[in-house]
Amino acid sequence: MIRHIVPFRLTHAHGSAAEADFLVANRRLADIPGVENFELLRQVSPKSNFDFCVSMAFADQAAYEAYNTHPAHVDFVQTRWLVDVADFMEIDLTE
Repeated sequence: MIRHIVPFRLTHAHGSAAEADFLVANRRLADIPGVENFELLRQVSPKSNFDFCVSMAFADQAAYEAYNTHPAHVDFVQTRWLVDVADFMEIDLTE
């Protein structure tokens, strides 16, 4: 099992229509085959510079690699993530 965790901060104002639109688009990543336990969470601690975190799991490395190269993920990264995300950190964990 691989856990993929990505805390991030958007370029959009909190509560804006642009923020909401990005979050809707981000949730569609859960529909990509191989994605398990998808969560899109809002940060509540003032100790973090990130506002959101997306978390998902994959059964194995092959499922994770298939996700990374899936056309829907590639399109999301190119058309939304690189445009709308101001800062992020990617963490991939396994036992």
